Amino acid sequence: MAAISGGKTYHHGDLRNALICAAVGLATEGGPERVVLREAARRVGVSPTAAYRHFDGRGELLRTVGDRARRMLADSMERAAAREPGADDPVLAAERRLAALCRGYVGFAVEQPGLYRAAFCPPRPAGTGGGTDAAVPERQPHEPEVRAFALLADALDALARSNAPQRPVRPAAGAAAWSAVHGLSLLLLEGPLRRLPAQRRNAVVESTLAMVVTGTRAP
Repeated sequence: MAAISGGKTYHHGDLRNALICAAVGLATEGGPERVVLREAARRVGVSPTAAYRHFDGRGELLRTVGDRARRMLADSMERAAAREPGADDPVLAAERRLAALCRGYVGFAVEQPGLYRAAFCPPRPAGTGGGTDAAVPERQPHEPEVRAFALLADALDALARSNAPQRPVRPAAGAAAWSAVHGLSLLLLEGPLRRLPAQRRNAVVESTLAMVVTGTRAP
């Protein structure tokens, strides 16, 4: 079923997916704080009781929205890489792909701040406190939790192959690259860089991406 927009009600079909689409819309508007099961049910046009047949509560719904948002983040990265022109030089081509993936990462954060925050704010079990889990996961490219990281890691592997043996990639370069683009994204959304005009913001992004590409190479 297509995404539910404002004013439309649910009539038949896949109610679980309709609720997810409504919740993604809530996250788009206001981040993870807006994701509430009762509100998703209201937007779809069903009772909260019907919604609770598909989700145990807000935590399960928010986890599902986070999965969807992380898929959308990785899709943004892949679209950015697909738009990047190729190069006859394999090293240059690999560097351009890595930079484009990073650009797509930051671009998603800037263009979809609510979804980006939802992607990295999974609810914790009761009693564990707030915050997010920022640990670098094991590489499993088909899992939404790690697909963005896998794309960066694969791009770095390609860069290492194109450079070998002259300029190998530094150990843990994937985690370093992810840390750089994730940190920059947060600074642009919630930190001191959030008020930069578009031209200066783009300059900061491109400077950071250049540092990511050059910084991954071992001396």
